[in-house]
Amino acid sequence: MYRNDLEMKKFVCFFVLCVCFFLIVNNVSAQCSICTKTASQLGEKAGLGLNTGIIYLMATPFAVAGLIGYRWFKQERNLRKKTEE
Repeated sequence: MYRNDLEMKKFVCFFVLCVCFFLIVNNVSAQCSICTKTASQLGEKAGLGLNTGIIYLMATPFAVAGLIGYRWFKQERNLRKKTEE
């Protein structure tokens, strides 16, 4: 899967940075005006749960698009290396 130790180290560093980013970011409001009004009527605990759910639903498409983009970039790089040889 990995050609050398440098590639593996890059992957591990990228993975650790992504995990740290998702663990550190915790104070984000992602509610529209309608969701804010609904959350305020539900109470503080339910409002925080609603906000967390919105963040997860928002992050999923970005994660999928990032994974597809990374795989495409890696495949294109490998194809360029093969054509240069």
